[in-house]
Amino acid sequence: MANLETFSAENTRQSRHTRADVVAAALQILDDYGLPDLTMRRLAATLDVQPSALYWHVPNKQTLLALIADEIVASRVTVGAVAAAGANGGDTDAGDTDAAATVDPAPDWKRATRAEATALRDGLLSYRDGAEVVSSSLALGLGGADASRRLADAIARGGFDPTVTEMAAAALLHFILGHVSHEQQRLQADSLGVVGAEHAASVGAIADLAGRHLTIVNERDSFDFGVALLLDGLAGLQTARQSASPAVNGGR
Repeated sequence: MANLETFSAENTRQSRHTRADVVAAALQILDDYGLPDLTMRRLAATLDVQPSALYWHVPNKQTLLALIADEIVASRVTVGAVAAAGANGGDTDAGDTDAAATVDPAPDWKRATRAEATALRDGLLSYRDGAEVVSSSLALGLGGADASRRLADAIARGGFDPTVTEMAAAALLHFILGHVSHEQQRLQADSLGVVGAEHAASVGAIADLAGRHLTIVNERDSFDFGVALLLDGLAGLQTARQSASPAVNGGR
């Protein structure tokens, strides 16, 4: 009888939670403790269920991390991304999401792409270890794919062929993930007091060797510069190809 009561109580706790509840609790643990401490056991304790009960909602931890990655990517979106989601049959009801929409001021492809890149950066930074979660899920082909689609949709406005668009979106996404990962690692190191006098001394030594003072650039300026560098290079590639086309055709 006792076992039956225990089973019934466990079923009651299970039925109280949805997959969305599980993902929300996992995101909170991620933000509070970091990815290494996001375990199924800790998640189960947070939801007051047995670890085995979680598998009613997610088949494994990799799937859970993929769902978390999707939530992180969707946490900051541009108006253009919302419109694209609607066109693809997605739910664009702002009442159903906490995502903060950033207005895309013009249809220009560079502005649209910068807006998407910035929104993705903000989303990754809004959760501890966000870049690591999304990067690992993307590498396994499990989650976070909407990030690449959003960048590709914006880049495609420039009239690039599908192959160039896809490769450019991948390159930009790799830059975003790498940059934010560095930011988050540095923030964590600073909070733990790991970065200290040795780092400052090494920077000073490099400045002396260069014979100049190093300019301190904040992370946002560095990010914006990197995005602009990639987009300007892409635009230059397009211009070079268009300039070469008449010469090629004229030689036929």
